[in-house]
Amino acid sequence: MSAPAGGSGRIVVGVDGSAHSEQALRWAVGQARLSGGSVEAVISWSIPVDFGLGGSGVLVDYDWAGVATSTLRDAVAHALGPADSDQVSQHVVMGHPATVLLDASAHADLLVVGSRGRGGFTGMLLGSTSQHVIARAACPVVVVRAPESARDTIG
Repeated sequence: MSAPAGGSGRIVVGVDGSAHSEQALRWAVGQARLSGGSVEAVISWSIPVDFGLGGSGVLVDYDWAGVATSTLRDAVAHALGPADSDQVSQHVVMGHPATVLLDASAHADLLVVGSRGRGGFTGMLLGSTSQHVIARAACPVVVVRAPESARDTIG
């Protein structure tokens, strides 16, 4: 696959730290090498609605963006190793994963996601975020399956 006419060859990859997203990242980097494109790894974060609400109703201070940044950095390093990690631009965005990826797809030539993420429903063939972006993305979507050894485990 080469970059579309007039396109930049921009490949966006959804990352959540799962083996599936790391495999998607490896696939995207390989595709970028073949097509001369660039890879942007994107992770989203949000504060769970019920997080930290104790008896006082005060939200506990927690660095959600920092955790997402660390997760993204570690996933890129683990998936690609130090030699290739600097070839991927990394973006941490506040929002729901599907919404963040759909927004990114508006300026991408290709969106790449893992077949499942950290949602916890290990029996599903395709995760809810993957299903959502397949149906609504503004660009083509590739869904990458993790290696056999990682298919039934998350994290």
